[in-house]
Amino acid sequence: MKSKRERDFWPQFDALQMGSGFTLDETQLPQIMIEDVYGDSHPGSVHLNELSDHVKVGVLQRGGVPCKYHTTDICDGCAQGHDGMNIVLASREAICDMVEVHASAVPWDGMVLSSSCDKSIPAHLKAIARMDIPALFLPGGSMRPGPYQTTALVAGELSLKQKRGECTEKELRDYKLTGCPSVGACTFLGTASTMQCMAEALGLTLPGAALVPATMRTIIDYARASGHAIMNLVEKGITPSRILTKEAFENAIIVHSAIGGSTNAMLHLPAIARAAGFELDMNLFDEVNHRIPHLGNIFPSGKHLTESFWFAGGIPYVQYLLKEHLHLDCMTVTGMTLGENLDALEKDGFFDRYVGFLANYGLTRDDVIPPPEKVQEKGSVAILRGNIAREGAVIKYSACVESMHHHRGPARVFNSEEAAHDAVVKGQIQPYDVVVIRYEGPRGSGMPEMLITTEAIVCDERLNGTVAMVTDGRFSGATRGAAIGHVSPEAARGGDIAFIEDGDLIEYDVDKRTLNVVGIHGQLCSPEEVEQVFAKRREKGVVPRPARKGFFKRYTENASSAMEGADY
Repeated sequence: MKSKRERDFWPQFDALQMGSGFTLDETQLPQIMIEDVYGDSHPGSVHLNELSDHVKVGVLQRGGVPCKYHTTDICDGCAQGHDGMNIVLASREAICDMVEVHASAVPWDGMVLSSSCDKSIPAHLKAIARMDIPALFLPGGSMRPGPYQTTALVAGELSLKQKRGECTEKELRDYKLTGCPSVGACTFLGTASTMQCMAEALGLTLPGAALVPATMRTIIDYARASGHAIMNLVEKGITPSRILTKEAFENAIIVHSAIGGSTNAMLHLPAIARAAGFELDMNLFDEVNHRIPHLGNIFPSGKHLTESFWFAGGIPYVQYLLKEHLHLDCMTVTGMTLGENLDALEKDGFFDRYVGFLANYGLTRDDVIPPPEKVQEKGSVAILRGNIAREGAVIKYSACVESMHHHRGPARVFNSEEAAHDAVVKGQIQPYDVVVIRYEGPRGSGMPEMLITTEAIVCDERLNGTVAMVTDGRFSGATRGAAIGHVSPEAARGGDIAFIEDGDLIEYDVDKRTLNVVGIHGQLCSPEEVEQVFAKRREKGVVPRPARKGFFKRYTENASSAMEGADY
């Protein structure tokens, strides 16, 4: 073991470890770093310390010595409605950097990283790619459903009613008592659940580990087995560079398309790929989404919750249905290929083992993961381009009513989400408007998500299904409706979204993959006429950003384009 030779170079190393509780014999065994984001910050992390203890047992059972580290993450839900949301995406970089610090300062033989949620999972996957020592990822699983198969997103409707004085104290209290009934990631296919799925689709988790109900004993089995698996990876010398290939990323994009995953994966997958040493061509998302059937009937693109998705077979069953589209020879953390994993799961009865739990909810597998021949919609996300998104923008059309796949309407322009949300709540937005929110990109304000405003729109019967949003910010994975984000170049970098004015006509077309200003102050114009007007407007320059300090300053001054992953 190279790491053992490095440790033997300096005898104080063993003395320090023995001062921490090692025996002398244990200093000579393979040493595994187990890092999680355990903390009291939110339900996705509060249980991970216990899971890491079970990983420790698994490592010990296979003759290794485990050491636990923690870098606590934060919760998008807790950051809603205040400036805390601006730091959330940047936290991905901070967590990744801390794992790199922990993994670099000691010559570990391998590592297991564990998290449940939006930014900590891509941070961990980036760190795995960056360090390239034997490693695997253990997801923290799914929260239990709320009453009547609801999710924590009931908060969106209640928030709007509360601001309009239409919500009773009883409604609020009942939601608070039941909205998040257990530990685990929120039980809709938001970014947290999507990134658990992406980790598995990349081959970095044990098969079936994504979205295990966090209160089932099965998740303990996965934790113990992860301890066994990392020792196998160490013995065989399998590192992430053998797993995180271009073909593995294509597999992940195919799965993302099929399940209707969060648009935030279109930030995170390119960032992970860059950490692995190559650029991910964003055109691949479009190519894949034109041909892959949308199989996941999972909220917000469908009806059912992530717990039911896992009972129906989860990511392995989706991969099984899409075998003809996938690179089955990709290596995974089992030490076997994806194709070999699927064959082993079928022989073991995995695909049918948990289907009976669906009967408890009156569901069948086909209700949650219909077979491809029963599905009409292809894909779930699209990249739009045009004169206000020359580098691109993204829309999750699977969460948008079909009538809004093509829309033209007058712009209502805001330089912050707070101002836009206030206008929605006060009834100042009209049906068929296009709400433009700018200066919310990576360099503008850290690229916060727009969930409060998108929920205010879809929960307003007057606006739902007729109003679109266009922003250089991002969205929650739970976002519903005609929501176009990641507009690049962003306003803070001089992108033309900065020069749209109230009343300009904006048109987008999902089928044609276009997003353009097509009129000025209510009058249709030729592309050349629009360009002439915008050339004049550009002379005014962009609105300067406020002074910042510390980590947030470093992120917003150095973040790359959203279409490149918004990292630095």
